[in-house]
Amino acid sequence: MDLKDFLEEKTLHYNQPNFITLDPISIPHRFSKKQDIEIAGFFAATLAWGQRKTIINKCLQLLEMMDNAPHDFILHHEEKDLRPFLSFKHRTFNDIDTLWFLAFFKAFYQKHESLEEAFTIGWREEVDVMEVLLANYHDLFFKDPEAPQRTRKHVATPKRKAACKRINMFLRWMVRQDDRGVDFGVWQKIKPYQLICPCDLHVDRVGRKLGLIERKQTDWRTAVELTERLREFDPEDPVKYDFALFGLGVEEKF
Repeated sequence: MDLKDFLEEKTLHYNQPNFITLDPISIPHRFSKKQDIEIAGFFAATLAWGQRKTIINKCLQLLEMMDNAPHDFILHHEEKDLRPFLSFKHRTFNDIDTLWFLAFFKAFYQKHESLEEAFTIGWREEVDVMEVLLANYHDLFFKDPEAPQRTRKHVATPKRKAACKRINMFLRWMVRQDDRGVDFGVWQKIKPYQLICPCDLHVDRVGRKLGLIERKQTDWRTAVELTERLREFDPEDPVKYDFALFGLGVEEKF
């Protein structure tokens, strides 16, 4: 079996609904409204480091504070409703970060229908547009002079050479469209061929073992290198192989 066939087989194996339960993607899957999926998804992706069970529990705690209706809460909360968030913490993500995320979302959703509008500033049809989109999103997120400096580390940007694995994972959730029931495909403008593979610990390790990554360090260029290799197997939907690489790393200790 050649590498493409191997990856196709593993992608089909892992890209199915039973993948959802133990993964942070289970958090936005609690919702059907587009804006709820976006907000819950962005928080889940941002908090996605450490044990998956802990990540999911922390996200559920956060959603509970938003009355399990994130979009409605974002639009209509008052200052007194923010008090519970002063005790929220996950690893280095703390109350200051949480409150800034809520403030950004409130200001944004009061003027815009979908978070996709924030991720498509400077969009064009070319395959290599993602570096520009992520840098522009980061600039928008911290445009307000009041934005806390410490929170910048929680929203990655290629300008800092970050691999941007959590944002790339979030974008996979929002953009990819297939009939497998895992990714949402609620966004239309960004195309699956423009996505960059989320280069987390497992994906990075398996990608190197399979000869898909040659770059020594793991940064933005590494994520691009991996994605370019995956495009050789499927130019229209290269990031579907994230399921194979991640699954092999987590489930099979490949």
